[in-house]
Amino acid sequence: MTRKAGNARAQRFRDATLPYLDDAYTLARVLLGNQADAEDAVQDCYVQALRDFDGFHGAGVRPWLLAIVRGICHARLGRREMAVDHTIAIEQPSRQVPQATPDSGDPDAQGGATIRQLVDALPAPLREIIVLRESSGMSYKEIGEVAGLPVSTVMSRLAQARGQLLAMRKARDSAAADHIHAGHISVIDDQARLRHRGRPSARC
Repeated sequence: MTRKAGNARAQRFRDATLPYLDDAYTLARVLLGNQADAEDAVQDCYVQALRDFDGFHGAGVRPWLLAIVRGICHARLGRREMAVDHTIAIEQPSRQVPQATPDSGDPDAQGGATIRQLVDALPAPLREIIVLRESSGMSYKEIGEVAGLPVSTVMSRLAQARGQLLAMRKARDSAAADHIHAGHISVIDDQARLRHRGRPSARC
């Protein structure tokens, strides 16, 4: 391959794949749980995609690219599990419903953080499906291509994910309301004690 031809190929690759860089990172971040690992996975994804680009003849670049990053992420997760003492892992509690965080003063930022926390609390097979649908806006067919699932399974997992998100949101809001109610009662009790202390004592 001549240098000119190589440059043209690299440009075609960039034009085809860079529009989906954010989608690839979002999926990797959700699956791996931290920024550094997600960035490494996306870099590995693009290296592999560039190597295999000439052999790609599918209709959609995005499902193909996200299937690569998904495979890389699952391979990393598999290596993590092999490095963990399974006896300890079995005894660890399951994911907990995220608790309410203090008001940041920015409703949009707070709402976004809450949604991310709830999505992170989903089981991994549901997390990836809900992110591909709601964040990347992929069709059921495209999600099936990425995850290697029939459309019926994609729809079923989406329904499960949405149901669990709703249940966790309700549980979280209920816990926050209970906390506020308990704090309100505490304030009332404190005010009552202060009023009682301020009263003049009865004289004989």
